[in-house]
Amino acid sequence: MISVDSLNKWQRSVLDYTVLTLATLFMVVGIYVFKFPNNFSFGGVTGLAVVLGQVLSLSASSYTFIINMVLLVLGFLFLGRNFGVKTVYVSILTSVALSFMEWAFPMEGPLTDQPLLELIFAVVMPALSSAIMFNIGASSGGTDIIAMIMKKYTSVNIGTALFLVDVLITVSACFVFDIQTGLFSFCGLMAKSLVIDNVIESINLCKYFTIVTEHPEPICYFIHHNLNRSATIFRAEGSYTHAEKEIILTVMNRYQAVQLRNFIRRTEPGAFMMICNSSEIVGKGFHAFN
Repeated sequence: MISVDSLNKWQRSVLDYTVLTLATLFMVVGIYVFKFPNNFSFGGVTGLAVVLGQVLSLSASSYTFIINMVLLVLGFLFLGRNFGVKTVYVSILTSVALSFMEWAFPMEGPLTDQPLLELIFAVVMPALSSAIMFNIGASSGGTDIIAMIMKKYTSVNIGTALFLVDVLITVSACFVFDIQTGLFSFCGLMAKSLVIDNVIESINLCKYFTIVTEHPEPICYFIHHNLNRSATIFRAEGSYTHAEKEIILTVMNRYQAVQLRNFIRRTEPGAFMMICNSSEIVGKGFHAFN
């Protein structure tokens, strides 16, 4: 007999891989349609593939496939068979999808004559996809596999090392292509990490409430029965009036936070609220411990 926990775990896996698939395909479109035709080379496997595609005989999609497969083999050799199932899935899907796009929708040049507009899409689409992947415990593979190997076998600062590799790839674009392409690639390199960080923070954003009130019961009832959340209460004393107060601590997503704030304004206008943003809430009902 299948337990509820097993069923929930299976449903969660199906949802995760559905999201991974959609995010990967979204990333592939951004890379193939906007990054490759403009020769944007802002780091990573696809950036290296763009440079190699210019100086050697194969296409950028082909080099992406070859490099990803080599890195997967290295991952299995140095990290073992279970070094990251989701990362393996994304790497293979990315490589296959890029090869399919090259076969099904060949592009002779950029989609438009506006390189800045295309750079925005070349940065935002893969960065948004990567942020979604990171948020569910996966990555786009590629240089992330190198990072895993370095983390296991060396004491090198991985972030710095990978950033330097990305910089070298971007610098090479200035010599392999032209200075304009190189400068666009530098802009893409600087924007990529900012977009990823901001998207991850936005996805995880929650509202942390500290509510000081003399009548906590209606507020807690609303939290429990209308928002299906919980709260923590402790007693306090006003420093000026020495009146007894109750402090309610609770965390909501953004939609629930609006409902709670409006409810308190209507029913407890004398309550004092402090509402803070938080992008890292760990515990039951939010993110589980890994």
